Amino acid sequence: MATIKEKIPSEHHEQALFVQWFRRTYPGVLIHSIPNGGHRSQSTAIALKVEGTVKGIPDLFIPAWKLWVEMKRIKGGVLSPDQKNIIEYLESSGYQVIVGKGFLHAKEQTEQFIIKN
Repeated sequence: MATIKEKIPSEHHEQALFVQWFRRTYPGVLIHSIPNGGHRSQSTAIALKVEGTVKGIPDLFIPAWKLWVEMKRIKGGVLSPDQKNIIEYLESSGYQVIVGKGFLHAKEQTEQFIIKN
């Protein structure tokens, strides 16, 4: 009997759901993306690096809460060595970082962050 391969939502899709939920739930709190990912031409990648792009910076930032959010797919999403190093640096600098494996996980961690703070 043939099985249907499970379709895992993209990181983009999960992040878009998270941002939509966050903006509805906390309308007065700024959340913004850090456009580091994606495929770019070599010339664009060089220009962004010169402008200050840094490998491993988390996907989202909530300045008022000093909270960074790194989004990953529900399955298969892993932190790169650059991301691990940046997260360690950010946390040692007084920021908090959550790694959300999908929208629901990121939402749960955000709600836990609010309870604790």
